[in-house]
Amino acid sequence: MEDSALNEFDIRLNKATDLRKMKINPYANRFERTHTSKQALSQGEKSKLREVADIVKSPEKTPMKLCGRLMTLREHGKLTFGHIQDFYGKIQICFMEDFIGKEKYKLLKKIDMADFIGVTGELFKTRHGEITLLIYEFTMLSKALRALPEKWHGIKDQETKYRQRYLDTVMNRESLERFLFRSDLIKILREFYWAEGFIEIETPVLESVSSGAAAKPFITHHNALDIDVYLRIAAGELWQKTALVGGFEKTFEVARCFRNEGMDPSHLQEFTMIEHYAAYWDYEDNMNFTERMFEYFLKKLLGTTKIKVKDRDGNEIDVDFKTPWPRKKFVELIKQDCGIDILKHDNAKDLLKEIKKKKIFIEGAGALGYGNLADHLYKQVSRPKLIQPTFVIQHPLSTKPLSRKNDDDPRLCDTFQLLVNTWEIINAYGEIVDPVDQRERFEAQVRAKAAGDEEAMMMNEEYLTAMEHGMPCISGWGMGIDRLVTLLTGQDNLKDSVLFPLMRPL
Repeated sequence: MEDSALNEFDIRLNKATDLRKMKINPYANRFERTHTSKQALSQGEKSKLREVADIVKSPEKTPMKLCGRLMTLREHGKLTFGHIQDFYGKIQICFMEDFIGKEKYKLLKKIDMADFIGVTGELFKTRHGEITLLIYEFTMLSKALRALPEKWHGIKDQETKYRQRYLDTVMNRESLERFLFRSDLIKILREFYWAEGFIEIETPVLESVSSGAAAKPFITHHNALDIDVYLRIAAGELWQKTALVGGFEKTFEVARCFRNEGMDPSHLQEFTMIEHYAAYWDYEDNMNFTERMFEYFLKKLLGTTKIKVKDRDGNEIDVDFKTPWPRKKFVELIKQDCGIDILKHDNAKDLLKEIKKKKIFIEGAGALGYGNLADHLYKQVSRPKLIQPTFVIQHPLSTKPLSRKNDDDPRLCDTFQLLVNTWEIINAYGEIVDPVDQRERFEAQVRAKAAGDEEAMMMNEEYLTAMEHGMPCISGWGMGIDRLVTLLTGQDNLKDSVLFPLMRPL
């Protein structure tokens, strides 16, 4: 710590020691409040409040009890004003020496900003019209040994916000509101699923076979079984479809997922996804469901389908989620944007040759299988242009190892992605339910992995066995919650929407 901070730390620690000597516990067990700050302010607006002189003359027999963190403290001789902050907001408080007595008033010297206190008193209005609690009694609830950042400067350093989020949410109500928004969003999504007849299930985080997406997994060791296992890379895709084999028809899961890949403003190694799967749907049904879902939660959360977001350059732009959204074919988008018809180049070697011919650079392209190479090409030339909500549909078969072949063109599959402001928000399939087809796709992925594609999938015999027992037609999708919150709240980085993002230790 810097000298000034160290000195303040010692001063506060000494005050805690002084309180103990006075038989006052600086870390109380509990405090029973009667009102939150919001409730107190609301009551103050609705009620006829007494003058201070009347309160002093005849104190209320059933006073109001509030508690929270002391954010300001201003002494004016025998009067001291301050603000306490709780989860719901702030309220002004007033200590009057002539009312609470000289000895109690002296105790204020042992209180600092950032301390948690409990206060008992009655509301009045100051000459400036501010609703204020005149203190009868006050209680130390928790002594803070470190000061908060200065009110008017707050926390400017972004890394500090990520490492010490508690300071960010204490000092910046907007940050706290962002995480309340996230909580409300997940709650409303659950309510929508329940209303649509979906059942929430839980699937394993540790898997003996990594599955559900083309991604590099984290590996750990299970000591009791003496086997290496993988942290899930998706929200239980194969497990949810296995549940549909077992008689479920509509399932969803809100899940923490892990991918041992690169980090940038739109990718984190640990993130939250929602996935759902519905028997007897095709991908068109799922697109219609998605449009209904977005209109529902946007109107419930924001009251509108129009929002402002930041583009890649940090400029505010308007995005309108009003449905229906355009549907654009994956192959045609790439052809339109760079002139390459990926269906005419149906292996990695030929496609890479054409990419180089067009002078398009893709990092690590030589190690990618055909499917991942096509996907990286799309991300390079087409995705940056997709700003308004757009369904990108019908990806090449080899790019989606778990997706159903398209009936009209078996080189393509029944898929869609929802793109907003260049970010992929949803990835969706008409699922493969043919076990022979699925085995062939897995085998192709195994070959790609053997050739050096770390993101290719593994063979999963247990899942194939479940499929062989009969699987209904299915459509499902996955949606990144972190991305969605970042988008809807106008942030620049996924870390701004994760309460405690992982950081490299200092």
